[in-house]
Amino acid sequence: MNRFFISFVLSFSAILFLAVPSYALSESEMSRILNLSGKQRMLSQKMSKEALLIAKGIDVTGNKANLKKTAALFDKTLKGLINGDAGLKLAKTPNAKIIKQLGKVTALWAEFKKNIDAVVGGDTSKAVLEKIAKENLPLLKNMNRAVGMYEKDAKASGGSKLDPGMAVTINLAGKQRMLTQKMTKELLLVANGIDADKNRRNVKKTASLFGRTLKGLVDGDKDLELPGTTDAKIVAQVEKVKGLWAGYEPVLKKVASGSGEIPKADIEKAAQLNLPLLKEMNAAVGMYASSVK
Repeated sequence: MNRFFISFVLSFSAILFLAVPSYALSESEMSRILNLSGKQRMLSQKMSKEALLIAKGIDVTGNKANLKKTAALFDKTLKGLINGDAGLKLAKTPNAKIIKQLGKVTALWAEFKKNIDAVVGGDTSKAVLEKIAKENLPLLKNMNRAVGMYEKDAKASGGSKLDPGMAVTINLAGKQRMLTQKMTKELLLVANGIDADKNRRNVKKTASLFGRTLKGLVDGDKDLELPGTTDAKIVAQVEKVKGLWAGYEPVLKKVASGSGEIPKADIEKAAQLNLPLLKEMNAAVGMYASSVK
């Protein structure tokens, strides 16, 4: 066999290899990736919230412990998305474009973590809080972009063939977890005197999106590309979230429409109510992800 022919075969094989779709993952593996990559968005906001609670003197010891755990989980999951993680049941991401995007997230995380470490070490100066307020958003934005790329690949023909409606549902249900923390973070930015007027408006927008998406998860929402849910167990779980939301929404509306300093009782109430809301929303996301076999 001549060298030219061997060279041709090897080159042609390489072209075929590159032409193979980037995903060779099962539907359940893809749903797990969508779930945990989406959860990273929430963790970015949860860390910010916990740092701001510490700055306001709310359960400092407990929130420092929580902040360390949240940061460690964000770091572990980010590495797991890139390299795989058996403990998290995460398959390695085979898509080079998504790996590149996760590289951007990694760089942003390295900078943001400095602020988190500062707060854990006792520095809750306005300069550190302002950095958290500024730097958490690019981290969130770029992580959200990665989730969108996962969703796009999940829906693509030749990919994991995850049902398009389910891919959107897992993404947006997962995003709800983030919104529970984002609205609380925004409330606490107001409480800490960081861009108060802007963050009152942000609270209003974030709460509005949470309410709309919550309704769309069950009833469907054409503009959000949500097909709705008929699974009785998932509907019952979403109803639990709605019950908790009915208790938290008035606190947020009060902050959004108010002015001046937020009463400490309202801050403490927000600190108390956001966690059960997050927990039950996370349970709903898990049910969506587990429904994919």
